[in-house]
Amino acid sequence: MRILFTICGRAGSKGIKNKNLKDFLGYPLVFYTASVIDLFMKQNSRIDCDIVVNSDSVDLMNLINQNLKLQIDFIDRDPALGEDYTPKIAVIQNSLKIMQDRNKQEYDMVVDLDITSPLRTVGDLQSLIDKKAEGAADVVFSVTDSRRNPYFNMVKPSTEGYVRVIESSFNARQEAPEIFDMNASLYAYSPLFLESGKGIFEGKCDVIKMMDTAVLDIDNENDFELMEVIAEYLFRSHEEMSVVRDNISVITNAEH
Repeated sequence: MRILFTICGRAGSKGIKNKNLKDFLGYPLVFYTASVIDLFMKQNSRIDCDIVVNSDSVDLMNLINQNLKLQIDFIDRDPALGEDYTPKIAVIQNSLKIMQDRNKQEYDMVVDLDITSPLRTVGDLQSLIDKKAEGAADVVFSVTDSRRNPYFNMVKPSTEGYVRVIESSFNARQEAPEIFDMNASLYAYSPLFLESGKGIFEGKCDVIKMMDTAVLDIDNENDFELMEVIAEYLFRSHEEMSVVRDNISVITNAEH
């Protein structure tokens, strides 16, 4: 099996200035993503893997190229793929095409890891890849248990006041259908599905469950600060989390 790992990062950010360049507990956010990929590759030496960074940020690419010991390819993102409303899947599709042409080879799977999701384990990544390899889904992505349920305790405005997002007569959360939050951390795609140009939900989807780390998206400075507090606790109490952070010192020349 041959896997293409994609790391996609835009220059700048609306919510947090230069979010993809920020340090997270002493290391750049992107180093956590690189570390979990490195650990997976070390544990799966029989799998051929390539890593590519697709970005319009020279600073991000220099940060990675000058500090990480891993073999990583780089793609200068086409300006047309750097707009505010460009879907990320379009960037991943572009990454696949360029890497296929560049390396003159096909891939069996494309795995995308979001830079702003540092709290994941090698087990999470392994579960994602195993689920994709063993199943018939076009896309497998990571989720967490939802804290709210649109059938029970989520509301929206209407002409008659506030009503449930989805009309129902459920009186207890346990009665409502099971709901999950997409946590935007891990995605595994079939190359043929990517090449079709379809959106994620136009294909057959499957999921893996990850630990709910309370802050799902780092969209503003408050999210970032809360995530660091949570991460400090998780790095102390969960070895599978701490090994990813500890491995950063192995794949870089940095000292914490």
